Amino acid sequence: MKELIAYIGKFGTMDSEEKASIQEAFKCIYIRKGDYFAENGRISDKIAFVEDGVFRSVYYNKKGDDFTNYFIYEGRFIGDLHSFQGQLPASDYIEAVTDATIWSIDAAGFALLEKEVSVWPVLISKLYAFVSESKLKTASLMKNLEAKERYALFLKHYPGLANRVPLSMLASYLGITSSSLSRIRRNG
Repeated sequence: MKELIAYIGKFGTMDSEEKASIQEAFKCIYIRKGDYFAENGRISDKIAFVEDGVFRSVYYNKKGDDFTNYFIYEGRFIGDLHSFQGQLPASDYIEAVTDATIWSIDAAGFALLEKEVSVWPVLISKLYAFVSESKLKTASLMKNLEAKERYALFLKHYPGLANRVPLSMLASYLGITSSSLSRIRRNG
């Protein structure tokens, strides 16, 4: 909870009552590796802050092959904000890559914080901007780089994460085969 309060505090000063409202609205949840936090086609009923663990945003093609869009780890929010706020079906799955501990908030808690925490609207607008910018930047960069360059960029932007996610998921994110990624790592 301390990390969550500190994260929200980056967007403005909060008094003790606002911090207490946050502590009341968020619930600590443990998610096992392989479980989904959000599922394609279902309305997301919560968003969460990752205290410990790694998640990935993933979609599946008609054959059942999975494609990793991006990874989410400690100190960041997970969830499909558009689905959550608009009560629309989620577009992707959010899967726990590792066992994880998160601080989850439902729609009622979210509405309460909108009224009681002065920095809440700023936080939400920044989250929307960050998610949109990250998706566009990643897609753009990945299209224009060679596989070795994509891997180097991943290592730069996600230090330490390469050792925490399975090779197949990392290869999927990079848009290459697992054997190509193994070769790139070996020839490093």
